[in-house]
Amino acid sequence: MTFDRFALAFCLLLPASAGAQQPPSSLDGRWPKEQQAQRQQARPGNEDAAPKLKPQPAPPRVVACSGIFAKDSSHLKIATFVGADNITWTQVAGPEGSRLNATVVYPRDPKRRLEVLWNLESSRSDTQLIVITGQSEWTAPKGLKLGLPLAAVEKLNGRPFTIKSFGGETGGMVTSWGGGQLASLPGGCKIGVRFAPDPKAPPPTEELAGGTDFASSLPSLKALSPKVAEIIIGY
Repeated sequence: MTFDRFALAFCLLLPASAGAQQPPSSLDGRWPKEQQAQRQQARPGNEDAAPKLKPQPAPPRVVACSGIFAKDSSHLKIATFVGADNITWTQVAGPEGSRLNATVVYPRDPKRRLEVLWNLESSRSDTQLIVITGQSEWTAPKGLKLGLPLAAVEKLNGRPFTIKSFGGETGGMVTSWGGGQLASLPGGCKIGVRFAPDPKAPPPTEELAGGTDFASSLPSLKALSPKVAEIIIGY
């Protein structure tokens, strides 16, 4: 497989059981009265007497470099966590209009959607990339999420970083974290981020639309009010 769409990111990433049976009714006399009362409540038609189960909160949508998103994860492990109805094996957008095979979590919900690509497609295992894009509300390691402004990411990193000028398919990608806190993450994964200018900001100057890399602290870059548009976690 080729991953031209993620080529720049790679440069950054690489250096109950329902079968329980009730005793026959002829044995009812052998049960203590309290247990008979409990059994009576559990019979069909006595649902109101049964204890009510509190709804469980939905699991947090956080990607960590461990657990189901660890290097040794698989499609099956993620399916066990989110449920078989909330995961599919399909194709996602690739470079220059191509399509890439991927596991997609919550494919019908743009806000919960997550794309996972594997090194071993035959077994859908060995995590390669985890992509947060579109309208997804998943949070990446260190609290990174879509929509964060440039200044907020600088704060998470602890220092300015280098970003590719806007223009072309890899425009706005972080090319180096400059040794900041986002350069190394527990669990052995790396993180790549692509920024996009605020649609309400003036168009990028010719300088910022060329092929040069810039420091995130550049005033003319900040004037574009760029925000995180895509997050790629890789191993």
